[in-house]
Amino acid sequence: MIPRPVHSSEPTVVEASAWADVLVRRRLLHAAVLTPTGQWLVQGHSEGSVRVLTGPADVLALAASIQQHTRSTRTES
Repeated sequence: MIPRPVHSSEPTVVEASAWADVLVRRRLLHAAVLTPTGQWLVQGHSEGSVRVLTGPADVLALAASIQQHTRSTRTES
């Protein structure tokens, strides 16, 4: 797993929600749902298993991981 970059403050639910929304809209995730307990349920594709993330920091770590993977698989133009 890629280590989490140092964050100047703890990520907020609002920040995590914004990233989750972008990932779903861009179809990089099938679903991302905030539960009443503050955990996030995320699903990579419609037939995939559901992962439980413990909070906003995990959502941001997932977004960073997806970004890094996307950038590393792009072909140079």
